[in-house]
Amino acid sequence: MGSNRSLAGRFHQAAAILEITGANAFRINAVARVAGILEDLPADLDAESAEVARLVKIDGIGKSSAEKIHEFVTTGTIAEFDALRDGIPAGLIDVLALPGLGPKTVRALWEQGGVTDLASLESKIDAGELASIPRMGPKTLSNIKEAIEFSRRSAGRIRIGKALPLAESIVERLADTPGTTRIAYAGSLRRGQETIGDIDVLVASGDPGPATESLTSHPGVEKVLLSGRTKTSVRLKEGVQVDLRVVPEEQFGAALLYFTGSKQHNVRLRELAISRSMRLNEYGLFPDDGSPEPPQERGVKPVASRTEEEIYEALGLRLLPPELREEAATGAWTNVDELVTAPAIRAELHAHTTESDGSMSLEELIEQARSRGFHTLAVTDHSKSSVQANGLSVERLLAHAARVREANARHPDITVLAGSEVDIMADGTLDYEDEVLAQLDWVIASPHSSLRQDPATATRRLLKAITHPLVHAIGHPTGRIINGREGLNPDLGELCAAAREHRTALELNANPARLDLRDAHVRLAMEHEVLVTVDTDAHQPGDFDLLRYGIGTARRGGLTRSACPNCWEAADLMDWIGSKRG
Repeated sequence: MGSNRSLAGRFHQAAAILEITGANAFRINAVARVAGILEDLPADLDAESAEVARLVKIDGIGKSSAEKIHEFVTTGTIAEFDALRDGIPAGLIDVLALPGLGPKTVRALWEQGGVTDLASLESKIDAGELASIPRMGPKTLSNIKEAIEFSRRSAGRIRIGKALPLAESIVERLADTPGTTRIAYAGSLRRGQETIGDIDVLVASGDPGPATESLTSHPGVEKVLLSGRTKTSVRLKEGVQVDLRVVPEEQFGAALLYFTGSKQHNVRLRELAISRSMRLNEYGLFPDDGSPEPPQERGVKPVASRTEEEIYEALGLRLLPPELREEAATGAWTNVDELVTAPAIRAELHAHTTESDGSMSLEELIEQARSRGFHTLAVTDHSKSSVQANGLSVERLLAHAARVREANARHPDITVLAGSEVDIMADGTLDYEDEVLAQLDWVIASPHSSLRQDPATATRRLLKAITHPLVHAIGHPTGRIINGREGLNPDLGELCAAAREHRTALELNANPARLDLRDAHVRLAMEHEVLVTVDTDAHQPGDFDLLRYGIGTARRGGLTRSACPNCWEAADLMDWIGSKRG
């Protein structure tokens, strides 16, 4: 009776309400963790998969949470959460989301100031009605007013494609400051999440001053929110907050591990440390001598702290890539060495020219692929129904394919495939007849319209394309746009089973606005032994550089090089492509 996203939203909301009402931290964290687990499930829960006995087998979901999930799936509501929500003004959730406002402050604003939502908060600040509340001086109230405006402009998390270049520019600037010996961005950005709340930057230096000054004087800084000896926070003109932390060189590895997260992964590592009579925090991994006082404050020498690798090794683990630290895993991934990497990508199987809506000529596209060391390029301009993208009629397609083959003959160092990105129509039929598709070297079929179909209809639609004997891959299977549209919500398990049977690949579109398949879908594909291509969907030269976003999502999903046709040797790739015509 609702998608996993809706269910996760209820748990997130409950965690926020528990914070406002002063519940204990254990309960708050448990509810928030379940919300994260629900967001990562690859397929929507139904009455069968939401049975309590099945849910409690998922790490992190206890009996109480399982019962609530089952209640929501079967009735569309959660009575206990409804009661929580009815216990506070609904608008306080938005107030809690403001940067810099914690639950204690929100509760004080509510109980002592009568604030019930953003509108009442703003009006009471303007009327001077909150000045009598403890710690609500003019500067604090001014900052809250600015935070309200900031929330209007930023409207939540931003795509990684916007956040990563900003972080890299800051890292490059701060790396040149005197005294800086190591520097890295951390947080959800380092873990490769598709959206980012803020940017965390970590610097190793014996003198925090130069790095702090370099950040606060950055021309892109709109306001300095906090400037201390070891922590500085600024707001960029783009509406993004940057938090800088400066630590000693010998603590950098521990700090990087801690601030990279995720929270669940850090908790698991701390639990493992305790089981080995050690204590782990942002300052290092220490022997546990039984004292309740922090070991770093008592001069205890850490077992490991300089590098993340040293800490993992001391805990008896292999270094886990940041992309795999989203869950509470500590060492379950035995195929880390096989994870896909950007240098391993040797083929681009989804790219456009000026023949449809691309900005590159055929020769320019080939040169871009060659310059990146690719041995294969599939030219996949849009099909006839994509009128807005100057889709090709049958006559234009066949003439274009002939030119692609002529270009392939002129460039013996790279294989150029004559292909098409063919629309999957609402009923699952393809935009060209079979006799036309049979004349192409490569067919990637993608949904571009009717993206609000119900899950059952969307599943039938995509299954029809997956099982089509002339289709090699399904492009951006859900059609979602991050922070734009949800797209289709098909049964990915059913799609994966069919894709494996028919040796049809599912695409992970590397464009940071898409990242479709998402990471949870990639994990499901790996469980079903499905092939996953990673393509840039290049329309202009710079789009080839978007590959790194797809790689991050692929690694978060555990995609291996052997399961990614883009990583294969040319002969193996061509054998698979040819087998779909055999």
